[in-house]
Amino acid sequence: MATESQPLNGEQFVHPLSNPHASGICPEMLEVAEVANRAGDFSLAVEIYSSQLADLQQPDRGLCLRKADSLARAGRISEALDSYCTAANLAKLRPDELPLLVESIARSLREKDLNNSSGTTTCQVKTTGTGGADGTESDAEWSDEDPPDMFSCHLCRCLLHEPATLECGHTFCRLCLGDVKNCIHCKHKLDKTDAYGGQRINVVLSGLLEKWFEAESRARKHWVEAESLWKKLQYTDALKHFNKAIQLVPPSHRLLFQRAKLHMEMSSYSQAVQDSTILCRSKPLSPKAHHLMASALSKAGRKDEALQEYFLCVALKPDCTKIKLEAQTVLSELFSSVFERDDLPTPLHLLQGGSTSRLIKPPALFSSLSPFTPRNGCSAKVSTLMHRASNSSKISALTHISSSTHTCSYDFIKNLQSVLAALPAPPGGLKRRYSGEGTSSTFFPRSKISRAEVECSSQSPTARKNCGRTVPSQLLDSVDMECSLCMRLFYEPVATPCGHTFCLKCLERCLDHNPNCPLCKENLAEYLATRGYNKTLLMEEVLQRYLGDELAERKKIHEEEIKELSNLNQEVPIFVCTMAFPTIPCPLHVFEPRYRLMIRRSMETGTKQFGMCIADDLKGFADYGCMLEVRDVKFFPDGRSVVDTIGVSRFKVLSHGQRDGYNTAKIEYLEDKKEEGEGLLELLKLHDSVYEQANSWFTSLRDTMKNQIVSHFGPLPTKDPEPQALPSGPAWYWWLLAVLPLESRAQLTILAMTSLTDRLVAIRRVLIFVTRKKPR
Repeated sequence: MATESQPLNGEQFVHPLSNPHASGICPEMLEVAEVANRAGDFSLAVEIYSSQLADLQQPDRGLCLRKADSLARAGRISEALDSYCTAANLAKLRPDELPLLVESIARSLREKDLNNSSGTTTCQVKTTGTGGADGTESDAEWSDEDPPDMFSCHLCRCLLHEPATLECGHTFCRLCLGDVKNCIHCKHKLDKTDAYGGQRINVVLSGLLEKWFEAESRARKHWVEAESLWKKLQYTDALKHFNKAIQLVPPSHRLLFQRAKLHMEMSSYSQAVQDSTILCRSKPLSPKAHHLMASALSKAGRKDEALQEYFLCVALKPDCTKIKLEAQTVLSELFSSVFERDDLPTPLHLLQGGSTSRLIKPPALFSSLSPFTPRNGCSAKVSTLMHRASNSSKISALTHISSSTHTCSYDFIKNLQSVLAALPAPPGGLKRRYSGEGTSSTFFPRSKISRAEVECSSQSPTARKNCGRTVPSQLLDSVDMECSLCMRLFYEPVATPCGHTFCLKCLERCLDHNPNCPLCKENLAEYLATRGYNKTLLMEEVLQRYLGDELAERKKIHEEEIKELSNLNQEVPIFVCTMAFPTIPCPLHVFEPRYRLMIRRSMETGTKQFGMCIADDLKGFADYGCMLEVRDVKFFPDGRSVVDTIGVSRFKVLSHGQRDGYNTAKIEYLEDKKEEGEGLLELLKLHDSVYEQANSWFTSLRDTMKNQIVSHFGPLPTKDPEPQALPSGPAWYWWLLAVLPLESRAQLTILAMTSLTDRLVAIRRVLIFVTRKKPR
């Protein structure tokens, strides 16, 4: 019983009894052919199909196609064309009947020649791209010869046009950010202000690019304007701008590609062919360029040349369904043009190629089928064929061709072979050898484009690849890269959302006083709240490359300032506000610009410390204070902040001073004098007594008052077994001094004492006073 199967060509198998012209077909033999195809022994399948066709009085189209597909998969292109012609004479070949022929020809171009007598192997072209199955490619395809340099947008890979700097510090063309959700470098998520229409042009970078690369910058403007007009369907005006852009600078591959696509939409196919020819010569391994060339040639009616380009496209990008289907369509049209027009005595004039054309040499032969038991009355014939499969090099060609085949089919095969023979070997090692000869051929389509124009287009990207864009020395001026606030070279340049650039420290100091841009006065409250002060990386790179010495000097000055600010003895920043004590938390609400600067500097230097003193009418601040250490800072949109600090150590002011609006002081740190012998015994006894007295007083307080104290200062610390362990004495003492109802001056007097015994005596007197005092 015959088994229903799906043939390789996609045409459903028909039982021989239902086909009046196939009475001589043996189902068992066809089953063996299908098994042979699936096993990769295409030569055996060809023999079976040939023998079945030889037994028929009239050729069967389905068998001819099956045989043609098997021949194509075996790499026997010439014989496959013969069988396809027989099928085409019986009925028009559809595009979906030719995939194996297209793939086989493309594979012959792509695979290395295993029979190369020199023993060398050819290079393989990278066939996996970034494009999708529809044949489209991303702009990254041009990256191998046109890599982005420091002045390029890494989205469009062209010179930055209207550069916009994101919050993360990376810069792109403003227009390119329209559909971008995340920075391609750091994956920073763009918000509404980063999107096109919200993000502003970086004023400094835009001016520098227009000055340094005037011609290319103008060309980019024309290019962008051309694409804008194109979207509005104003093709003529768009073409004018494309032409102006190409006249200004040597055209890039993408620019030529865009103009060629515009020519296609304008039905100017000859012009599209010219642009795509330049692309194919300068980018010989680009499927995108060859696909454009093939489409233009096909639209121009030059089907034979289009077919050559399509074969190259499939060879370079075998996984692209769209390109393969287009190639099958063009090939189907060529078959139809021969077999549907009886008025033509010879094949299409465009396909003539001479009788000396060679065949593509097939790749390595596949292994034969393993023997299996044949069925029914065909066992002897099947066994014979299975035995013959072991010597596939002796498989014969087609043994029968119907006398009804159109007389022009052989001429068509020869001419189509000449088309295949004229196919170029893709550069980079994709060679093709011809049967009987060891030579290879390279195809250069005829074009009206001058050699000078092609060389100009192909060499310019290479030059940019080697050295990139370089700023002309005569146009380099450090004044163009100076901060408008400090009038010095940019140091840690940052760009605001409004597009202006300042030194980081300069901008922060301005925002301390006013949450508006220093130049355009735009409100930067949100920018201030997020503290997104990331350096503009492109500006930083420009400074390092072209003004390295000046930047090094600028950095040296900054480091000296930081070193001076880090000295917590000579010039300690002083916050004039309230009393602070060692080990006791001291939360601060910072809103004055001078203290914003002071807190920020203490964080930048890494010390995270500053002094706290109470005010003094004569000197400005008291002679004694406590050093505070910053534990956390929370910023508000208007610039205010809440700073969580804790007391560290006491100090004495030696001299008063000021810096950038806030107070400073030269100080010396205070430590308690150590008691020994009898003095230590008395100190321990006094220490325990006063602690019990303090605990008793705190316990006697009302619950509401105790809760308030605990919420602000925390619970009463435990008694320290070693009262002199810390330079300023036990922590519970300072907690008690902070919560007792004493005036600041009285607290300051106790803070200045360097004897723990004297401080314990003083605090005991205070406890006696507050305990005797009746509650209100």
